[in-house]
Amino acid sequence: MRVCLFTDTLGDVNGVCRFIQDAARRALDSGRDLHVLTCTTFPVPDLPTVHNFRAILSRPMPGYATLQVVVPPARAMIRAAIRLRPDIIHLSTPGPVGMVGRFVARRLRVPILGVYHTDFPAYVDHLFADPSLTWLCRGAMRAFYRPFHSIFTRSDDYQDSLVRLGIPRERLLTLLPGVDTDAFHPRHRDEALWDRLAVPRSAVKVLSVGRVSVEKNLPLLARAWPAARARARTHGIDARLIVVGDGPYRASMEADLGPPDLSGAHFLGFRRGLELSAIYATSDFFVFPSATDTLGQVAMESQASGLPVLVSDRGGPKEVVRHGQTGLVLSAEDAGAWAEAMGRLLTDAGARARMGAAGHEAMRTRSFAHSFEDFWRAHERAHAAP
Repeated sequence: MRVCLFTDTLGDVNGVCRFIQDAARRALDSGRDLHVLTCTTFPVPDLPTVHNFRAILSRPMPGYATLQVVVPPARAMIRAAIRLRPDIIHLSTPGPVGMVGRFVARRLRVPILGVYHTDFPAYVDHLFADPSLTWLCRGAMRAFYRPFHSIFTRSDDYQDSLVRLGIPRERLLTLLPGVDTDAFHPRHRDEALWDRLAVPRSAVKVLSVGRVSVEKNLPLLARAWPAARARARTHGIDARLIVVGDGPYRASMEADLGPPDLSGAHFLGFRRGLELSAIYATSDFFVFPSATDTLGQVAMESQASGLPVLVSDRGGPKEVVRHGQTGLVLSAEDAGAWAEAMGRLLTDAGARARMGAAGHEAMRTRSFAHSFEDFWRAHERAHAAP
């Protein structure tokens, strides 16, 4: 069975890209025939099964200078896909490259599968607060996914969201969550890292990783952080907020919080590879207030690295956290609850150690290898279906 996966995003720094890159590597390692077709100016993995086509036009996405909108060379991509003669088409994103993949599937009369990685209607609603735009986005998503044989969701929570979108429940599958347990592990701890990043070693570090944007609910974190840090200071603890990533809200968030010497907030921008692994493993706990994520890969990466995690009670991340054991599930709207929970963990090293160890143990059974096998078996079932 040969699968061609079409994606509009592969070189960005986000959970979708990490999933696809890991899937491409895992397929090669396990002898599965998976080809990834994309169109981006960002660097992509140098693998024989990754095909990156030169864009006809590339522009920053409106409101997201760090993301791209591209016009792909549709004819070249179609010819390449037809030469590959796939048995299954997998569409990872509902963008221009995804539309090319839909055309190929129709031309070759092969089944389409895909993952609902991103809740675009929720993003549009948060970014523009215009019900008509949200309604249009929901209609576009419904039309895009209508011909799919099966659609993976990253969490049970989002199965209900897709049913409300108009997708029949019998077409929905929950993809087994997985994380690279080698790349994200406590053994990557490196205290010298903080010297290079101008962060005091002795401080308790609260980590946030991901796109710095309002739909990730980071304004709530910005409101909660000063109170949490103030509580830590009453106990003689220097608390630092470490923000990894970039996005349209970064400048506002930095301005609202103030300089690091006053606010304790350090904005590090994008970090990758071993450095990112070390940042995870050398921090003390993780915060992820997003209410729009279908899974929240970073919540799994944090736990695999030995960190307690704080997540919201909306979306997929709460499904990979055991409340009170590996972390805490908090109201997506209650900044006071986040301030209190952060303040409590900042001053309780024992709780951090217990939850972090439990999180690491929980992620040992959620390796990406298990997730990929689940992903591949679903494609085999679609290929075998009459």
